[in-house]
Amino acid sequence: MKSTFNFILTIHGFIHLIGYATAFFETEISKQLVGVSKPIGSIWLVTFIMFIVVSLQFQTGKKWFYLGIFTVLVSQTLIILAWSDAKFGTIANIIILLVSISAFASDRFDALVEKESKQILQNIKTKSLPIISENDIVHLPQIVQKWIINSGSINNPIVQSVRLKQIGTMRTKPNSKWIPFEATQYFNVEDPSFIWQTKISTMPLINMLGRDKLKDGKGEMLIKLAGFVPVLNASDNTKINSGAMLRYLAETCWFPSAAINNYLSWESINSSTAKATFTYKNQSVSGIFSFNDKGDFIEFETERYYGGGRNSSLEKWQITVEAYKIFNDIKIPYKSKVTWKLKEGNYNWLNLEVVAIDYNLPITY
Repeated sequence: MKSTFNFILTIHGFIHLIGYATAFFETEISKQLVGVSKPIGSIWLVTFIMFIVVSLQFQTGKKWFYLGIFTVLVSQTLIILAWSDAKFGTIANIIILLVSISAFASDRFDALVEKESKQILQNIKTKSLPIISENDIVHLPQIVQKWIINSGSINNPIVQSVRLKQIGTMRTKPNSKWIPFEATQYFNVEDPSFIWQTKISTMPLINMLGRDKLKDGKGEMLIKLAGFVPVLNASDNTKINSGAMLRYLAETCWFPSAAINNYLSWESINSSTAKATFTYKNQSVSGIFSFNDKGDFIEFETERYYGGGRNSSLEKWQITVEAYKIFNDIKIPYKSKVTWKLKEGNYNWLNLEVVAIDYNLPITY
């Protein structure tokens, strides 16, 4: 689809050469009367050049949309001056303008998340970090100790920051189609917080942009279509806050050494399960971690608000592990699925895969 859009940019640009040719190579007075004088013809030529530059910027990943929006405005002015002959160029201009505005809004959204991500990661100490030993985990339930040992965390530095990349599919309703997404996420493990950003391919060249956040015990969810049409903007209420904290708790499976932090407390249930409670800023959430005989984490289950609105209800929320992988000497569940266990049936809404992860590298991608 990118190649199609680039084709539209290029062809639409070349069509502007007709206006230039009309001014400089046609001598009929009638042509002059419709506004294609030589000065105007020069502007048609300049507009052609600008469209070609926009096309090159688009291909090379530069911020093409600034020049794109300006070029469309100039082009449309010329089309209005020669409306009877050039009016159909308006269709191409509308397409280019919509995609340009979306790209601009997406860039602003990215800038916002970049700023927030740096705030999450600032002041994290990564030098001379303590090495985790078996003495650091003796207070934990046996199965949790086994998990940490099996993960490879022992004899490695304690994790203070995490950054990762994900890919996967999601859907908005139990019977709706799966939509691909990609995401980046940053964690501050010492001061428990995270920021997650996703791009969801909803239509050609137009993405749904999302940001999920936990900071200072407060959750925020922001979703925008094409970067500027608000779909969801919810923050700092009991349901959103607890949901964000539960997400953080569940996702500690990607950095098992977090289990020894003081904001987490553990209670043994049986030989294969343990209850974890995350307490922070006078708030607490809990969930059940399940493990196999080897000590691999296999499932997390809790009750979480299904949505953040007034009428949202507590429902069972489950993460199930599907595959493991070693990243930077740490074995983690890199493929998993997320399911709402509703009264009307299970709703598997998210399948994700961690494709890259770095520990104690508190800088953005």
